[in-house]
Amino acid sequence: MSVIERLGLAALHRMDPERAHDLSIAALERGLVPLHGAAVTSDRLGVSLAGMALPNPIGLAAGYDKNARVVAPLMRSGCGFLEVGAATPRPQAGNPKPRLFRLTEQQAIINRFGFNNQGADAIGRRLAARPAGVPVGLNLGANKDSVDRAEDFAQVLRVAGHCADFVTVNVSSPNTERLRDLQGADALSALLDRVLAARDGLPRRVPVFVKIAPDLTDAEIMQVASVALNAGLDGIIATNTTLSRDGITGPSTAQTGGLSGRPLFDRSTRVLARLHKEMHGRIPLIGVGGVSSPDDVWNKLRAGATAIQVYSAMIYQGLSIAPRLAQALDDRLATQRITLAELTGSGTADWL
Repeated sequence: MSVIERLGLAALHRMDPERAHDLSIAALERGLVPLHGAAVTSDRLGVSLAGMALPNPIGLAAGYDKNARVVAPLMRSGCGFLEVGAATPRPQAGNPKPRLFRLTEQQAIINRFGFNNQGADAIGRRLAARPAGVPVGLNLGANKDSVDRAEDFAQVLRVAGHCADFVTVNVSSPNTERLRDLQGADALSALLDRVLAARDGLPRRVPVFVKIAPDLTDAEIMQVASVALNAGLDGIIATNTTLSRDGITGPSTAQTGGLSGRPLFDRSTRVLARLHKEMHGRIPLIGVGGVSSPDDVWNKLRAGATAIQVYSAMIYQGLSIAPRLAQALDDRLATQRITLAELTGSGTADWL
């Protein structure tokens, strides 16, 4: 981490968390953030994810650049891929403030944003104008007051999906009432039928992922795996934030919303490993939740991930975390003389 990045983080952490988030986006827009440049890559790090060639498997999760305002600079951050959004059909303000809370001692975050975004039209236009480079995905959401949330997902895909390299059906945010009900087998199957039908109407085939919660039971994970395979999904992102507060202490613990960051690691990795066991590698898995160190990346890959996403750790370690994690992974692969393909899923049993 550079001196400039360290000082910038220190300044941001003296502010209200959401104000700090907005200021960091503005700084990226104005070119005030030092960026790594091209993504870290090597013969060892390159990986194919649902047909997309990633220079490295370390990506930035959805939720940071909600409105695709800073896609171009983020593409120069060293990440192997990005995801923006979530986008809803109509713009919405999200939940009342305050709605973002730091748990600094635990290196964690609680948020209850509620899909605040400027809508699929605006986000799609920005995605369409981005430069060539690393793959960029779009997280699909539903408006809070929608009477047909399945249609909302399909509508965002029709409006903006062709501007992205992949899309993610986000049925796991805890901050839109009853959204997680769509993870049930029947509801998820019906939803994906509509989303995939909308995808068939696009000018090109866009990979479709689904993002699930870390709070599912083993039986529910098996149902998700079955639905994903039957639907022909291109991947599963495991996982979103958790409603659990196990082992968490501090003044913000009682805040409602989804918990992310270091305390989520074990819970999300167990879901990842269970999915990998059920699916036998038939579709790729993207591991997200609590990744903050090279060991975390290694263990997510061993549990079954083809690629990794980070977000909360960036709040505490800066945007340079992605190239640092990618370089550490490359060094370890070289030292242990193992390929990413050999590493993926090699330690699934350790998490079951």
